[in-house]
Amino acid sequence: PAPTMGVCVRSAVRVLVLQAAWALVGGQVRYSVPEEAKSGTVVGRLAQDLGVEAGEVEARRLRLVPKGRPASVEVSGASGALVVSSRLDREELCGKSAPCVLRLEVLVERPLRVFHVELEVTDINDNAPRFPVPRKNLTVAESSLLGSRFPLEGASDADIGANAQLSYTLSPSEHFVLEVKSKDEKKTSVALVLMKAVDREAMVEHRLVLTASDRGRPSLSGTMELLVSVLDANDNAPEFNQSVYKVLLPENTPPGKVILQLTATDKDEGINQQVSYAFSDTTAARVKDLFRIDPNSGEVSTVEKLDFEDVESYDLEIEAKDSGALPLLGHCSVEVEVLDVNDNAPEVWVTSLSVPVAEDAPLGTVVALLSVSDRDSGSNGRVRCTVWPSSPFGLVSTFEGSYSLVLREALDRERVSEYEVEVRAEDGGAPPLRARRALRVPVSDVNDNAPAFAQAVYTVLARENNAAGAELARVWARDPDEAGNGRVSYSLWEGASASGSGSRSASSYVSVDAESGRVWALQPLDYEELQVLQFEVRAVDAGEPSLSGNATVQLFVVDENDNAPSLLPPAGGGAGPWAVGAAGSPSLSELSSSSEWSLWAWASWGSPAGQVVAKIRAVDADSGYNAWLRYELQEARGKGAFRVGLYSGEVSTARALEEADGPRQTLLIVVRDHGEPARSATATLSVSLGEGAEAALAAGVGAASSGSVLRSSNVEGGASVSATTNVWLVVAICAVSSVFLLAVVLYGASRWSPRASVLSGPGPTTLVCASEVGSWSYSQRQSRSVCVAEGAGKSDLMVFSPNFPPPGGCAPKETPQDAAALLDT
Repeated sequence: PAPTMGVCVRSAVRVLVLQAAWALVGGQVRYSVPEEAKSGTVVGRLAQDLGVEAGEVEARRLRLVPKGRPASVEVSGASGALVVSSRLDREELCGKSAPCVLRLEVLVERPLRVFHVELEVTDINDNAPRFPVPRKNLTVAESSLLGSRFPLEGASDADIGANAQLSYTLSPSEHFVLEVKSKDEKKTSVALVLMKAVDREAMVEHRLVLTASDRGRPSLSGTMELLVSVLDANDNAPEFNQSVYKVLLPENTPPGKVILQLTATDKDEGINQQVSYAFSDTTAARVKDLFRIDPNSGEVSTVEKLDFEDVESYDLEIEAKDSGALPLLGHCSVEVEVLDVNDNAPEVWVTSLSVPVAEDAPLGTVVALLSVSDRDSGSNGRVRCTVWPSSPFGLVSTFEGSYSLVLREALDRERVSEYEVEVRAEDGGAPPLRARRALRVPVSDVNDNAPAFAQAVYTVLARENNAAGAELARVWARDPDEAGNGRVSYSLWEGASASGSGSRSASSYVSVDAESGRVWALQPLDYEELQVLQFEVRAVDAGEPSLSGNATVQLFVVDENDNAPSLLPPAGGGAGPWAVGAAGSPSLSELSSSSEWSLWAWASWGSPAGQVVAKIRAVDADSGYNAWLRYELQEARGKGAFRVGLYSGEVSTARALEEADGPRQTLLIVVRDHGEPARSATATLSVSLGEGAEAALAAGVGAASSGSVLRSSNVEGGASVSATTNVWLVVAICAVSSVFLLAVVLYGASRWSPRASVLSGPGPTTLVCASEVGSWSYSQRQSRSVCVAEGAGKSDLMVFSPNFPPPGGCAPKETPQDAAALLDT
């Protein structure tokens, strides 16, 4: 029989494997395998049926998702076939349930997909019928009527279908026959029927064998020995008013509740009529733990709380026994059907979680796979799932009890970097029960934000002659991304060049620290060389690809008083009487670099007060107050014969000249600027005095040799006319220049006034008018000029640093005043 059974099993396996078909409906696949199949038996070509190539099985990680107890099948890593891994016992897995279907979840990655596989374990005839007890004792009164029935407990077979359909046979007997009746499709009653009266004196007991056989191939059978004892006297057994009682009992019935009142009657009298109730020997021990029967009243009550999810129905075999010397028994069956109540909350499991989610993930991306179940049945077990908050994620039902958490809205890590998602499940009971499962979904960063500077334009003021390596300013850009995507580095844009510096680039003056954004000076700045430096700083993040942002830096160099006044040669440009020492004619560079000059001029005795005998000309390379010059005469003891204009530099007679003044007057003239501290230059002027004709002759000789025009008393009329003409010419030029400079200042103020400054913003350009006979200086090299004219009448203009306050007006002619007196604060 064993080899025959093995051949049959192998044949069945081959047939079932060849007939297995995938039902690809909603992602569901179905296989069939007989129970007790050997380990390694191929159930189906899972990878091939799923469309996964054999070489991609391991790469795409085809695997089963464990749920609860370990599965008895597994996926072969090499071929992707579904094979049996351990013993499959249908009776252990499903009991009497038919069909026996195992629901499996198969997970495939790259891309992530889930398949639902139903594995039906088919039954084989591997369980023989079994009776509750191997031996059954029966008592039959000799006065029993023919046709009396003695109920027997039928056998049970753990198999299902034809393998569990039983037939009974009784060993040959002339007194008893076997009666088999089907109550319904699942239950069969077996009784021993008395066909011929028994005689105790002839035979005290009868030994019979009851055999139960199933319809499997090959058929299996089980036996129970019946020991029938013949009794005398008490010949009426108790009888119930019905043979089967049905009770509907909710599973939340409290312990101790009476569920049924049984009554059995006995036609005998006296002690033979007293009936007691008890569970039959065939009643399972577990049933006796859940129910109890009062032996006197026949009340059936609960002992423990019932559970529909554990057992849906119970069969209670109860017997009534009289109190005769040889008691007789009556039997009945109580069928208890347990009704389901909503006492189980839904359960939610996370079978797969793919986190973190990139903030640029497309809509529909699967974040997690969820499995939901409820042990209750009917509407109590129907579960509805929602997700909270409702955005940016949603739930998609992929199969009964399975959901996918997918992305419904675009993510932004800079707005929300992590989500706390709660999946809520609710069943259809009344009242409904709920369950929750919290998920933490972090969002990973992508480089989607460019660095942004705090200011579009930085205005920086820096004093000239600063030390090399000094910090001039600091720029800062913010990138809301994280890690490398938000790490910013700074650099100087190589395309920047210095304003007023020719072709030199900004990188020769400044550098930018890549990490901190500090702007450093590479060399000392010189206002006389560079006034404004404009360049761009670029901020680049470390993302892939990188993003960048730019900011403009305007660096204004602030002037310092680092240049002393420089005396200029005479208007004619020759040598002659304007000489340095006793040497010949000096060059222009020598004159400009010299701080002490030796000059000479001629005047005649009798010249009236106010007669101009010479004019000292000087210029300062600085700007503003640092370039505003004043002229002072260091007088000897006593009252001098000459004076010098404070701002004009004209040397004139302070009184009428006399012969007592001598043939020569030596004057020491100091030229100072208004800087702090002030710088100065000195000039020694030797004035030769003589008669009018001698002075005129000396003046003529000087003019012929040097090209300079000397002022003398006998040419005073012509000089006055020329001086007046020059005065009006200078006034017109200065007026036009003032209007032009005012327009430039107003344009610059309207252009740069809204921009924020890092250190201090530049103030409006200040215009200061000197006296009518004063000199003027403008330090910008590209527009520097010295306005000099013959004669006494001039109107000069001075341009000061943007940080100085505007002027209050022009100083009066020949009136010494300090800077505070000339400016309106």
